Amino acid sequence: MTVQYGPEIHFDAITELFQNAGNEGRNFLYEYEVYNLLADSGAETPPKSILIPRGARPSEDELLALPGEKVVLKIASPTIIHKTEVGGVRIVAKDPNKIRSALRRMLYEVPENYAAWCQANPAAVPDSYRGLSGEALLAAISRDVVGVLMVQFMPPDSAAFGNELIVGLRNTREFGMVISAGLGGTDTELYAERFRKGQAIIAASCELIDGEHFFELFRKTISYKKLAGLTRGQRRIVSDEQLIECFSSFIEMGRRYSPVNPQAEFVIEEMEINPYAFTDFLMVPLDGMCRFSLPKKLGNTRPVVKIDTLLHPGKIGLVGVSATRKNFGRIILDNILAEGYPAENVVIIRDGVDEIEGVKCFPDLKSLPEKLDLFVVAIGADQVPELVDEVIALDAANSVMLIPGGMGENEESQERAAKVIAKIDAVHGTEDGGPVFLGANCMGVVSHPGNYDTWFIPEEKLPVSRNQPYRRAALVSQSGAFMLHRYSQCPELAPAYMVSMGNQTDLTLGDMLKYFKDSDEVDVIAVYAEGFSDLDGLEFCKAVRGAVLAGKEVLFYKAGRTPEGKTATSGHTASLAGDYMVCESCVRQAGAIVARSFTEFQDLFLLAETLGPKKIMGNRLAAVSGAGFEAVGMADSIQSDDFQMELASFSLQTQARLGALLKENRLDGLVTVKNPMDINPSANDGVHASIVEVLSQDGAVDAIVVGLDPLSPAVHSIMNSDVPAFELGADKGIVQLVAEVVKKSEVPIIGVVDGGRLYDPMRDALLERGVPVFPVCDRAVASVSLYIESRLYAERIRNGAGL
Repeated sequence: MTVQYGPEIHFDAITELFQNAGNEGRNFLYEYEVYNLLADSGAETPPKSILIPRGARPSEDELLALPGEKVVLKIASPTIIHKTEVGGVRIVAKDPNKIRSALRRMLYEVPENYAAWCQANPAAVPDSYRGLSGEALLAAISRDVVGVLMVQFMPPDSAAFGNELIVGLRNTREFGMVISAGLGGTDTELYAERFRKGQAIIAASCELIDGEHFFELFRKTISYKKLAGLTRGQRRIVSDEQLIECFSSFIEMGRRYSPVNPQAEFVIEEMEINPYAFTDFLMVPLDGMCRFSLPKKLGNTRPVVKIDTLLHPGKIGLVGVSATRKNFGRIILDNILAEGYPAENVVIIRDGVDEIEGVKCFPDLKSLPEKLDLFVVAIGADQVPELVDEVIALDAANSVMLIPGGMGENEESQERAAKVIAKIDAVHGTEDGGPVFLGANCMGVVSHPGNYDTWFIPEEKLPVSRNQPYRRAALVSQSGAFMLHRYSQCPELAPAYMVSMGNQTDLTLGDMLKYFKDSDEVDVIAVYAEGFSDLDGLEFCKAVRGAVLAGKEVLFYKAGRTPEGKTATSGHTASLAGDYMVCESCVRQAGAIVARSFTEFQDLFLLAETLGPKKIMGNRLAAVSGAGFEAVGMADSIQSDDFQMELASFSLQTQARLGALLKENRLDGLVTVKNPMDINPSANDGVHASIVEVLSQDGAVDAIVVGLDPLSPAVHSIMNSDVPAFELGADKGIVQLVAEVVKKSEVPIIGVVDGGRLYDPMRDALLERGVPVFPVCDRAVASVSLYIESRLYAERIRNGAGL
């Protein structure tokens, strides 16, 4: 029987709390109101409390109204968040005189302490106190003190480290409502910074997770292990059902009071309980805060269906093409034609010239005989606003590619960009929706299915193999340079589409992923992001989930993980970089493979392109090499903070087959059948291939990483060698034999060619035959481990597990 833990939430009562506060001119709830909210949330009942307003003279009966032998007194002020640091929390005996004494002392001492704190921490001072000092600052702080909240004292079961919980909701700019939970108390920030990733604090999108699945994430944290009594000397102090109920309540409130809920009366900007303590299997909130706002109108919906005309245009127009020199526009024209796009389907907006490179010119947009599918704009940024107005007014194109920068990357160009964005948003509100715009600050698009290339890089700088086979993949990059460098370094990736997003003036990363998740041309979508537009991170994650459910793979890299990185990315793309932990958590939970470095991005992209058809049954690895260090290095690389692989245990049948193979090749006296398997430098091409084939047929092996030992004298590994025994192109050489095994195998097989540039032809030959190959073994194992873990997670999503 399945038990449902979803709480009954009294939304009308919670909405009334927000309404009453709003009527008083507040966008926040006082602590006692937060406790009322929790009482209406259907989760744990908070402690009883009484607000004693500033200036009130409570009676003895009122002071003794709470149960227990002690009471907790808390200063009530919207500006004093960290109360403990300034003496704003005190536990006193439940004696009327002692309570009155503490009340009077707090009303004077806390403002004085907080004024001193503000002077010592000027960067953290609330906006309303900035510029104030001395008596003026003290008066302002005192004025904001509403009173003192008297709260029922509920002693925790344990005051030991890790026995407090923080749970919160936050409205993020990119991902909307996010729930977080983890180690609570005054050192929450320190825990999050010092513990391994995912051990102290976890976060997830409220739209993409429920309470039970969020609890499964929470089970992996040190916080859960402490609360559940799974560490030495601990005992369980809360039930799993209570935690699930709490998380479910927060997630449902996050969905209701969300910026993307059109029925939301209010939006929760931030709500936090820090900490929950635990008394006799009760979750007791010891402090709470909540800020809210009125919902804002969302922008008009972009007609993303027109992305198809952008990627597969029947008619292309260009503006900014020089008739006499190789400017950006002229290079783009050259590349379009070099890719094989018909010249008769291209037009140029250029007054006073009849044709350029056999392409007909027209003096202006009004002169065009028909509507364009794609209009490529390569003119100065100062001319863009007027041109955008004209394109929209004439309905001249279905899609527009804005190449120029100077459209929001810095303060000087933000006003120009804002005007363009407002104009585009307005036309999206019309029945047809107007054109879609890619860029600005866009390096262009390579669309092999669309038969065109609008990159402004000349072929002398980037040699291109035109009309070559391409893979069923798309590379979408916010940075054109990142995409360019990956392609230059790894031409073997060869995706069908390479799209430079630029500033996301109109089309966003989320829009592009929505398109490609439904594309019949693409199985793998790789994305480099520097920042998301407002709420587009959430749309992106929804599209990731949709792509995964459709059987596709999504690879993701997010730049701007450090304060310095955030500064750099915001200056480049005009998109603010968001909180990396939230971003990584949301995208990973949606089902994407998250890369940790540029190199890893390349490696995972290669694996996604080549291993897509292979079956991923588990995480048991077989490691093989003729170099002893390499075999050991593979074993050393199977675990990290981000993945956990196991060394496979070979079946008795596999052990017997391997033993016979070694004996046949006179290696039985040198090689022991085990995992990892050091097969000795004297193992020839056939031995390598045969061992891999045997291992691929063992049902207990889920993946194989094999060192192909290019420096071994027994291996054919050198192109155009004078020594026949070394010749790479020899019949039945290692490349040919291993490629045949890889082609037949349902198990992923990854090669390692650890050698200098002499062995680049060997790597190229393997890659051409569909064998993913790496230059060092630890890089291969780390990449395949991350890839396998992500594939297994994606399969759980498809099976409805959600995690």
